[in-house]
Amino acid sequence: MRVNAADSRFIAQEIRALATLPRLDAVIVPKAERAGDIVAIADQLRAAAPDRASPVALELLIETALGLVNVDALAACHDSVAALHLGVGDFAASIGARSSDIGVSPDGYRHVGSAQSGYASAPLDLFAYPMMRLLVAARARGLIAIDGPCGAFRDATLTESSAQKAAAMGFDGKQVIHPDQIEPTLRAFMPSEQELAQAQRIVEAMEQAEAQGQGAVTLDGKMIDYANVRMARRIIALGS
Repeated sequence: MRVNAADSRFIAQEIRALATLPRLDAVIVPKAERAGDIVAIADQLRAAAPDRASPVALELLIETALGLVNVDALAACHDSVAALHLGVGDFAASIGARSSDIGVSPDGYRHVGSAQSGYASAPLDLFAYPMMRLLVAARARGLIAIDGPCGAFRDATLTESSAQKAAAMGFDGKQVIHPDQIEPTLRAFMPSEQELAQAQRIVEAMEQAEAQGQGAVTLDGKMIDYANVRMARRIIALGS
């Protein structure tokens, strides 16, 4: 369930109403900016339902400049924090980006330079930094990282390419805002047969190297070491 922001006059009432719901697994907190607010919400949830078998997890929606600046503290502020989400629409508004499309970089930022000026066009991504910043904070604390939605829900190609970017970076999932986006998003996060086969080859090559007392091996003209194996095992896990 998504509650109102921490400074809402309804938040205390919402927490009391939600805390005792037996099927409630997690609460998404929007506009997460200050660690103290998150600790207060977590404590109120536990106080409202002290006999719950397991505490309600908190998933923090980072969607402002202040939230991103404080993302490390937010990720570490309470043991019930389980995930970080990037709120791409409100984040773009927070930093003053000149765009009205959710999850898409403004045209003026995406295309810099021109043939006439002598500078090559360089496609840029407004969300590359906030995505990586949030992802690193999540990984440092063992949290789930969820990318924000693509607003063009009728555009299956843009939806899938946006999800492919998040999947390639290492995000665990991506928000969707319409049922039509579920299938292309799932496709993007599912490794292809070729990726799975290559990942399995990497693992097997290292296992053979270890059997011979080696800590690295050459495969297809490239060096393979334990970092490659860790990446390969994640791909295999995603496909299982």
